[in-house]
Amino acid sequence: MISNALQAISPIDGRYASKTAALVPFFSEEALIRYRVQIEVEYFIALVELPLPQLSDFNKSLFSDLRELYTSFSVQDAAHIKETEKITNHDVKAVEYYIKEKFDALGLQKYKEFIHFGLTSQDINNTAIPLSLKDAMNAVYVPKLFAVKDKLKELASEWAAIPMLARTHGQPASPTRLGKEIEVFVVRLEEQFDLLNDVKSAAKFGGATGNFNAHKVAYPTIDWKAFGTEFVQDRLGLHHSFPTTQIEHYDHMAALFDCLKRINTILIDLDRDIWQYVAMDYFKQKIKKGEVGSSAMPHKVNPIDFENSEGNLGIANALFEHLSSKLPISRLQRDLTDSTVLRNIGVPMGHTLVAFQSTLKGLNKLLLNEEKFAEDLENNWAVVAEAIQTILRREGYPNPYEVLKGLTRTNERINQTSIANFIASLEIPEAVKKEMQAITPGNYTGI
Repeated sequence: MISNALQAISPIDGRYASKTAALVPFFSEEALIRYRVQIEVEYFIALVELPLPQLSDFNKSLFSDLRELYTSFSVQDAAHIKETEKITNHDVKAVEYYIKEKFDALGLQKYKEFIHFGLTSQDINNTAIPLSLKDAMNAVYVPKLFAVKDKLKELASEWAAIPMLARTHGQPASPTRLGKEIEVFVVRLEEQFDLLNDVKSAAKFGGATGNFNAHKVAYPTIDWKAFGTEFVQDRLGLHHSFPTTQIEHYDHMAALFDCLKRINTILIDLDRDIWQYVAMDYFKQKIKKGEVGSSAMPHKVNPIDFENSEGNLGIANALFEHLSSKLPISRLQRDLTDSTVLRNIGVPMGHTLVAFQSTLKGLNKLLLNEEKFAEDLENNWAVVAEAIQTILRREGYPNPYEVLKGLTRTNERINQTSIANFIASLEIPEAVKKEMQAITPGNYTGI
């Protein structure tokens, strides 16, 4: 049997389907429908518990049966709702009719008009989608991000003592340590995660134009604003945006996407650095039997995982950028452009998930080539010039920067001997000379 993945238009559902499968319960069409059913059911239960007079005799022992409508939701249920949608030409109305059918089957006909009571479709969408996004972040995104971060932390510790020639503007610069350079990315990711944690999962809930008009006209003595806040925050675990128009203003969601984009940008930076280190022979890569690096060159072992990650992160960021810049804009009290855009949230999340796995795979294949690190340091004795001129500044030596500049900014190779001869020629105390002679590219690595 030929897999449907071969006929998928998007690589998220095709080539990378196995890597993005964890997102299906949150961003698929079936998932969206299930989350809508969940919101409708929980809203009805909240009305019973309010309580509304017309629901005062509802048997609360049936709450578990109602919740089974979404906890036991199946692909067949989703398909049935999609068939109804062909008639209604309205996805949320099809969900409402589905639940009413279930009420009929349970003998609850007298209560079914309180399903979707006083609501507009966006009260369902603007709670279902933020809830699915929040769940996906907690269940899938954060564990994968932490897997990458923890691997980097492990490597930073493992390579903490490895001296490395730094490069600024691509040129040899003051030496550093490999572990510290990896730790830079760990800290950057941790700080962005802290910002990510501060972003609210916001939801709109307030009727056709956000004012609880229908609710108030039907039950004018009830504090519907307080009810809405309790429903969204205590029952759904989201933040209640109020006041709003017909739709959520998406400012918090935009902030989330902007933060995800920054995290991806940090990983693009990492991918490119590791790619360059592989090109510089600082790392070899573990070889898997049967793999091919080139269709023409048998010797090739390419850093393909980091390239794959960079490409997927770029696609993800382009989509996150559109989501964050488009969603907060809606004409007057609403237009429909947010609806089609929101259906694509899973796409950049999918590309991001693929990228995380590729980066992690690449990191796990790295083999440290210590000899190359040592060779580069030995070939670049000029980098200790900064150390020597700084000590000379401390000692009050005249024009130390200019003196070292004259020594090092030539096309002649600077080596240990030329540095030693230069130090010996200086008219400074012997103790200071010994101090400077102890400096090497391998130990001049700072803190």
